[in-house]
Amino acid sequence: MIAIASDHGGFDLKESVKKHLAERGMEVKDFGTYDKNSCDYPDFGRAAAEAVAAGECEKGIVICTTGIGISIVANKVPGIRCALCSETTTARLTREHNDANVLAMGGGMTGELLANEIVDVFLDTPFSGLEKHARRISKIEK
Repeated sequence: MIAIASDHGGFDLKESVKKHLAERGMEVKDFGTYDKNSCDYPDFGRAAAEAVAAGECEKGIVICTTGIGISIVANKVPGIRCALCSETTTARLTREHNDANVLAMGGGMTGELLANEIVDVFLDTPFSGLEKHARRISKIEK
């Protein structure tokens, strides 16, 4: 199960990503927003991050206009390691090195085709498990 959320600035990209995930046969839980009316990203980003932290969802995807604000919100939730990615290399490396469990993207910054590639890399890349990375993640959690 993948948690997904956006504000109005990320709504269109969220809907595109949801469709892409469905085509991959993945289950998605949408934490809103559900239209393009102006809203506050913390409400939706926090809900998705909390679902991941609680184990209700395996990973999360959060989207606002830039991806910055909603990534900050997600990272306020204990147990969340959210990475803002705008290309596939950082998506791969944040999974391999940081074991990131939430992906943030900017709806005004990233096109649909690239966003879907980023999502695929993020979801398909495992954590490396290397001791040095595990040690660093442990320090982050403290």
